Amino acid sequence: MDVEFFYVIVGAVAVSAFARWRGWPAPLLVTLVALLASFLPFIHEITIDGHVLLNLVLPPLLYSAALDVSFVNFKRSMPQIRRLGIGLVLVTTVAAGLVAWWIMPELTLPGALLLGAIVAPPDAVSAAAIGRKLGLPRRIMTVLSGESLINDATSLTLYRVFASIVAGAALTVWDGVWQFALAVGVGVIVGLVFGAAVHQLRIRVSDPVVISAVGLLAPFGAYAISEHLQGSGVLTVVAMGLYVGFHSPRTTYTTRQQEGPIWLSADFLLEAYVFAYIGLQFTRVLRDLGSESVLDVLSLAGAVLLVVLFVRPLFIFPSEAWGRMWAGRKRRLWERGLESGRIAAMAARGSDDPRRRTPPMTMAEYDRQAGPVLSWRDKAVISWSGMRGVVTLATALAAADLAALDAEASHAIVIAAFMVTVATLMLQGLTLPWLIRMLGLADDTTEDEEDERELAAVRARTKEAGKDYLRTKRDEWIEKHGREEIEQFDVFIRRLLRVESGTDKAQEAQDSLDPRKHQREFAEYMEHLSKGWIEVRRELLIAERDAGTLNEEVMRELIDAMDAEELALDTRGAFRGGSRV
Repeated sequence: MDVEFFYVIVGAVAVSAFARWRGWPAPLLVTLVALLASFLPFIHEITIDGHVLLNLVLPPLLYSAALDVSFVNFKRSMPQIRRLGIGLVLVTTVAAGLVAWWIMPELTLPGALLLGAIVAPPDAVSAAAIGRKLGLPRRIMTVLSGESLINDATSLTLYRVFASIVAGAALTVWDGVWQFALAVGVGVIVGLVFGAAVHQLRIRVSDPVVISAVGLLAPFGAYAISEHLQGSGVLTVVAMGLYVGFHSPRTTYTTRQQEGPIWLSADFLLEAYVFAYIGLQFTRVLRDLGSESVLDVLSLAGAVLLVVLFVRPLFIFPSEAWGRMWAGRKRRLWERGLESGRIAAMAARGSDDPRRRTPPMTMAEYDRQAGPVLSWRDKAVISWSGMRGVVTLATALAAADLAALDAEASHAIVIAAFMVTVATLMLQGLTLPWLIRMLGLADDTTEDEEDERELAAVRARTKEAGKDYLRTKRDEWIEKHGREEIEQFDVFIRRLLRVESGTDKAQEAQDSLDPRKHQREFAEYMEHLSKGWIEVRRELLIAERDAGTLNEEVMRELIDAMDAEELALDTRGAFRGGSRV
């Protein structure tokens, strides 16, 4: 089994690498190749417990995805994410379960609803990969990524409830609601505790290797502890990842640069294996299919697939319209409150200290917090981005081991879940790029124009903050060395600010300075000054992000550039000091 596992990983990585080279969606190609490879006589059936698959694959994938998600955009898009990640999963579970029960009554209603919970959560790995490659607008990517972070928690909680009922437990609706509330509450609390602990470790330990090792282990520990406490391990990992990712700019640049490639490689390996494993299950499905009524099982799988495909758009369009109508009503109430002064009075009430009185939000700030407006084209793409993945297959395999389910029911659940997974991956995954291009969403320049405006504004503020910092340092230099030595400082400042037309003049002026005057001290001080200049700009970017005037993803791109500057400074310093690190 160990050798076969290694061969699967190597083959999946090779296919994924080829797909990336050709610019194709890697998950789809890996699944297709693995499905065809399952017919080869020397390929043995790969079996793994569904619970093990969830515990080993889901935590790192979710944590890595949460690290990359903009918490500000996630929070802003929460109305859409909540509707899809909770509301749509509930509706899909009920609809698919009722249809399955109608077609195959032998499943029983709890067993049919168990199947509905299994096929309810989409896996956004394929959709996100396609969207990033084609340049989908950020508002769509945020909704898809956010949905994938919380819908697994909803479906796994429903799975737990219906599995208990199938096993004979007498649960009421309120028991189910309590289990869901407990899973959410415990999951979020444990996630925030772990996130705070990991963040404190990241800002106190300077060794990026140790920090990266802790980051790789933390998702597994947090997931296991939360599940032991009856919480949602999925929400725990997501909450931890969002917390750590939001505070990541406050850590050292070496930590960020070390972790990035590690998580990219881990995601690449895990996703390659997961989709290869999905394809290799085809022989098991054929074997199970041969042991039961072929027509009944295929009818069940086809009907559930149609429910999964059609419920999503039928839910998204009306629910989004209702959400915008409700948001418009709240906006009008807020606007009236601003006009009457009632909101300002509420903001100031309860505080005798004027400095603690929070000014009311303006309408522009309110609109930013109300969530992005999705056009019909946006909703069409989101509606067609419902590919299923590892959670659906893993929970189906776990359900097959339930002692209360007879062999026919367990086989039917596994077959239906597999066919829904593969059919959505192939059908939606292969046609989604065409849909995006047809709707022209890849050519949407609205967000690019908004980013340029934000960049222009933040550059102006950064320049002013930098000038204030450098004026302070210039005064310190004069106080320490006198005005006769200020020429060296001024030449460096002009080069740092790029005030002169080119760097040749600044370099020529610097080369003309007397190298014997404070050469070592000057070099060290200028390196310290450059790092301080970078830190001032970084802190300003974080403040702009926190104030909501700079998009978090734009901030991260700018901080990545600053990290490269700081790395170059440290590299030059290491060479100057005689160390060739």
